[in-house]
Amino acid sequence: MGVFGSSAALIFNTVVGIYLLAVLLRFLLQVARADFYNPVSQAVFKITDPMVKIFRKVIPGYRGIDFSSLILAFVVEAMGICALILLYGGSIPGVGYIVTWAFVGVVFFIISIYYYAIIASIIMSFVMMFSGSMSPHPILRLIWQLTEPVMAPIRKVVPPMGGMDFSPIVIFIGIQLIQNLLITSFGITNQQATVIIGI
Repeated sequence: MGVFGSSAALIFNTVVGIYLLAVLLRFLLQVARADFYNPVSQAVFKITDPMVKIFRKVIPGYRGIDFSSLILAFVVEAMGICALILLYGGSIPGVGYIVTWAFVGVVFFIISIYYYAIIASIIMSFVMMFSGSMSPHPILRLIWQLTEPVMAPIRKVVPPMGGMDFSPIVIFIGIQLIQNLLITSFGITNQQATVIIGI
């Protein structure tokens, strides 16, 4: 593959990755019952709403959670994988492989969102503490709302000690284990990982 194809694949991967991030954030924020009127939430919903509305016509929600956004993420991932394979000069494999890779990509992406959200919350909490500001930024407030449903159950098992919250460490270890399990279970090679958005 030439320089043009490689550059096109990189740009495509980035653009689709950003859209996937928005779609999955929409789903996860709904699951976490995050503030809908937060400016970040509003931006995410505006970006994703046109496509989600199409999928919502055939995929109903459940208990306030719009599963059409999750299915949209899966479809975008699958189509993105096919497009990247073609851009890299390969031939598209069977449907079973695409479905499997799309599943792995979406799960990896969700795990990565939580990973970086927890890191961001830790850093921004320290910044707030040393700056003396007691009013959290809307982004930080949304990150807390996103990560709290994951961290709260861990805190019940590993409570804070000496004012230190060790739940992020436990989650980071769990994330690493899940990622390794996915790669080994589905036999994802380095070559396959280049076309799976989110890994």
